[in-house]
Amino acid sequence: MNITLKLFSVLEKHLPPDAVRNQSLIEIADGASVGDVLAAHGVPLPLCQIILVNGVYSRPADVDDVTLKPDDVLAVWPPVAGG
Repeated sequence: MNITLKLFSVLEKHLPPDAVRNQSLIEIADGASVGDVLAAHGVPLPLCQIILVNGVYSRPADVDDVTLKPDDVLAVWPPVAGG
């Protein structure tokens, strides 16, 4: 099945080479979790501060419990810093 993966800031480097504007349509296994997708793309979980599935927040501690469905949009941001 396909989902859209969006990675922002320092996480962007973990997107496939065909990514455009911080996002890529990717194929994943049926029943894959958010954690499965992040691990498959080498995204370090400690850098995943904000995780949204279809605009709904998921706690980083729950990535293995959130199962993705066809056409879902998974968006991930690292911790925000600034001043």
